[in-house]
Amino acid sequence: MSSIQRVLTAVIFCVITGSVSIGLSAPAAAQGAQAGEAVPLRQVLVQGNQRVEADTVLSYLLLQPGVPVDARSVNLSIQTLFATGLFSDVRVENRGDVVIIYVQENPIINRVILEGNRAVDDDAINEEIQAQPRAIFTRARVQADVQRIIEVYRRSGRFAAQVTPRIVELPQNRVDLVFEISEGPVTGVRRVNFIGNESYSDRELRRELVTVESRWWRFFSTNDNYDPDRLEYDRELLRQFYQNRGYADFRVVSAVAELTPDQEDFYITFTLDEGDIYTFGDITVETELPDIDPERLVGFLPVRTGALFQGELIEESVDTLNFAVGATGYAFVNIVPDISRNREDRTVDVVFEIEEGPRVYIERIDVVGNTRTLDHVIRRELELVEGDAFNRSLIDRSQSRVRRLGFFEEVEITEVQGSSPDRARLQVAVTEQPTGELAFGAGFSSTDAFLVDLSISERNLRGRGQFLRFRIAASSRREQVDIRFTEPRFLDRNLAAGVDIFSVRSDFVSEASFETQSTGFSLRAGFPTTRSTNLGLQYTLRTDDVVVFAGANQSLRNQAGSRVTSVANFTLRWDRVDNPIEPSRGFRAEISQSFAGIGGDVRFVSTEITASVYRPLFWNFVGSLNMNSGFIMGWGGDNVRINDRFFRGGNSFRGFEVAGIGPRVVVRDPVTGDLRGGDALGGRFYAIGTAEMSFPLPLPEQYGVRGSLFTDFGTLGLLDDEDLIDEVTGQAFTTDDLSLRVSAGLSIFWDSPFGPVRFDLAEALVNETYDRTEFFRFSTRTGF
Repeated sequence: MSSIQRVLTAVIFCVITGSVSIGLSAPAAAQGAQAGEAVPLRQVLVQGNQRVEADTVLSYLLLQPGVPVDARSVNLSIQTLFATGLFSDVRVENRGDVVIIYVQENPIINRVILEGNRAVDDDAINEEIQAQPRAIFTRARVQADVQRIIEVYRRSGRFAAQVTPRIVELPQNRVDLVFEISEGPVTGVRRVNFIGNESYSDRELRRELVTVESRWWRFFSTNDNYDPDRLEYDRELLRQFYQNRGYADFRVVSAVAELTPDQEDFYITFTLDEGDIYTFGDITVETELPDIDPERLVGFLPVRTGALFQGELIEESVDTLNFAVGATGYAFVNIVPDISRNREDRTVDVVFEIEEGPRVYIERIDVVGNTRTLDHVIRRELELVEGDAFNRSLIDRSQSRVRRLGFFEEVEITEVQGSSPDRARLQVAVTEQPTGELAFGAGFSSTDAFLVDLSISERNLRGRGQFLRFRIAASSRREQVDIRFTEPRFLDRNLAAGVDIFSVRSDFVSEASFETQSTGFSLRAGFPTTRSTNLGLQYTLRTDDVVVFAGANQSLRNQAGSRVTSVANFTLRWDRVDNPIEPSRGFRAEISQSFAGIGGDVRFVSTEITASVYRPLFWNFVGSLNMNSGFIMGWGGDNVRINDRFFRGGNSFRGFEVAGIGPRVVVRDPVTGDLRGGDALGGRFYAIGTAEMSFPLPLPEQYGVRGSLFTDFGTLGLLDDEDLIDEVTGQAFTTDDLSLRVSAGLSIFWDSPFGPVRFDLAEALVNETYDRTEFFRFSTRTGF
């Protein structure tokens, strides 16, 4: 590059960045130049330079021997030298035909020292700042680094952080740069408020947000720190929440974060405009593509005229149309939903316009930011590969699939122009997050008394996306040790496979005078069959040792001994609820079957079916109906052992103790004729239903308390004939009548600081005299 080109480049840089500055001697230099402008320069000298070569300084100047000096060339030369960032001062002295350039070089940074940072380590800060050892020191860069450090602390929730730069001068024009950091307290979220919400309570809306209020027990959470980026994401979550419930006009008017006077917390206030509830009006498809029947496409859409408006159904409809049109041979189409609101009758008309789009193909897919996770773990979640047609819906779906892995804080897929107009490159940018976990839980319940649970898990083993967990759990009734490993993409297919090794001891002394010890392993596999259904397969080989205590009846003594059980199982799940934790709409269904007898000593066939339906009732009340049933039978001459039978009660049938219903060893009272219950024997068949209505309690929402009214009804029984003991006067015998039991009551759920707590108050309305009932039950579990 010639000297003229370097000068012009530096001048353009100065104009763009606005960093034009003139040395203190510039006016004097200009006057000197005017005095001798008719005299051509004989020599240009450089003084004051220590590290920078004189020739390098001269290459930036417009002042050249043989050329007269003028004010313009002097000023531009000074500006150019300042723009290099190499000098803190520049002076020009004109001595007729000789010009002397006096320069003072910027110092070199010897060390960058961070003081006072405890919450953020040195590496996290050094990655953000530009100041580095042996770099050139400038005050502008230091001030920019101060802002970068403050931004690092803001991202970690410390908005009161202050940074003061200090310079320690050293010999040979070197300096130590010291950043003195006052971190300040963690700036949490003291309260999240909502204004304008009439249909949903503050508590319901808070559950939809990523941001949570700061509480002392959330010391492992970072979502209770104020983050402006997270606040924008919360706005979008609120919009999705309302639009999926019919509020087509909903908007977040404002989201304001106010810092408290002590600068320790924020008050966040969302101002909402809910609008009215809409239903779908006319649903039509318009296209000029040949061989496409718009009326037939309407039948494939998940939206229906008269149904409640849901924004996500429009997105699903676009995906459905993309698939349907693509199946007819049109891989490149643009589908634009034209939404029009009829405010008078509160309906939303949707016209899906289908046009053939330009043909664009994916040239390359780049994955960046994955410092630990292997590339192929991310790529296998993408629904596109190099060479595929560009498809926006598949890109969005791929981004969601990568997010669901749970390995990354942020996932973003952006498209970049390829080597030609019909080519595009995709960049998958991810930000890693910790995936290992050490958890210790402890608790107390009326069923198991004390509970202790210790587990070590890694969700992304060696960056391969594998899951590994070692767990030890103990209570007064149960001791368990297990190791679980899962490969989510076995043989690089959409097939999850895993293995479990376990040892479980269960104590049933208080219910049936026996205990069991099971040791073995399981092989698992699972894969999605549709977008809402999943099929799981499992094989288990275990040794079951049943120990019956002295004094037990003959029916139980027949169960004692050790057996090897070899059982294969499949489970088919269908899930269409709106919220996996607290559903208010939709249904779930599951069927599971087990076949034992492929080797081993035990032979049986077991089937269990569960179905649940959820519907909103009024205000914030939600009604649900749950039905579950199971049946097990032996084959090949085998009876069903007691450890394979069904036991119900406690949490599975409120109002009755654990194993409180079903077949039992009883004794008839010789005076009253009533039956007195003894050991529970379990049953081969059960059918239990629950009708429940959940509702918020009239307490401050921050307490996290809600309730439900319920009724449980069902039966349990059907022993094998060999396990029945006929009644003999004065002796114990078995009863197995499949009689109906009914209970009703109230449940209270509390999200306490120690973990979720559940209280059940239930009364057995229909029961047998030998059943074991209970009116009150509570359970809790927490981690620390």
